[in-house]
Amino acid sequence: MREWIRQAQRLTDLVDFAQPLVLLAARLYVASVFFASGKEKLADWSSTLALFHDEYKVPVLPPDLAAYVGTFGELFFPVLLVLGLFGRVAAAGMFCVNLMAVLSYPQLWDFECPAAINFHFFWGGLLLALIAFGPGALSVDRFGLRRLGLVSV
Repeated sequence: MREWIRQAQRLTDLVDFAQPLVLLAARLYVASVFFASGKEKLADWSSTLALFHDEYKVPVLPPDLAAYVGTFGELFFPVLLVLGLFGRVAAAGMFCVNLMAVLSYPQLWDFECPAAINFHFFWGGLLLALIAFGPGALSVDRFGLRRLGLVSV
């Protein structure tokens, strides 16, 4: 019995060792998705404005302002997240952008194939994990805290 517990502990230690890489991979993946979407919006700004006027129903904000804010969020927060700079804030900002996309585009719920809405749930889940656990050891946040003597290793 003790040997099983020791083996389980070794496996747990291995998973703990991989945690920074897993968090980095999650940051890189979700940031790439949002950044690509922001670049696409910038590439054809007139179409982006038309979408925000005709398709997306963003609550509270006027369509033009919603287009600017949404595009800014898709371009700014991913850069912070990749660096792990203000990682939890960046993940929270991207979570809000994702939530607003789900709320303002009700057609996501009506598609025959649920992949579109499921991707938003997946990205939201990754972002919630990054909010909860932070950007990890491979981040500017951790490096800065180490330099200030506020975190060991």
